[in-house]
Amino acid sequence: MGEIPSSDMVADMPLLDERAVSMLRWRSRRGMVENDLFIERFFTRFASQLHQRHADGMNALMDLADNDLLDLLLRRREPEGALNTEEVREVLGMMRQGGSGATAPAHG
Repeated sequence: MGEIPSSDMVADMPLLDERAVSMLRWRSRRGMVENDLFIERFFTRFASQLHQRHADGMNALMDLADNDLLDLLLRRREPEGALNTEEVREVLGMMRQGGSGATAPAHG
């Protein structure tokens, strides 16, 4: 298996340009508001720091059904099989980071 790039290696990788980030953001639109909240927070925090490896991980996650993606975001399950890649785990970790520590939006 490949190694997770060190922060020095990642720093040497080119960042995604504005068009690539915009295309990734468009590709990441979901039908479930809970997923959209995680995704929007991800882009707000990390859009200027994304590399191709993040795009690869995000695209793999966006191939999931909404409920499966939400289960991963809420830590109800972890990536398995072909989805269990370094890129997916890295992006998932970034998406799970919350400003308030809450794992899901409150409904009320």
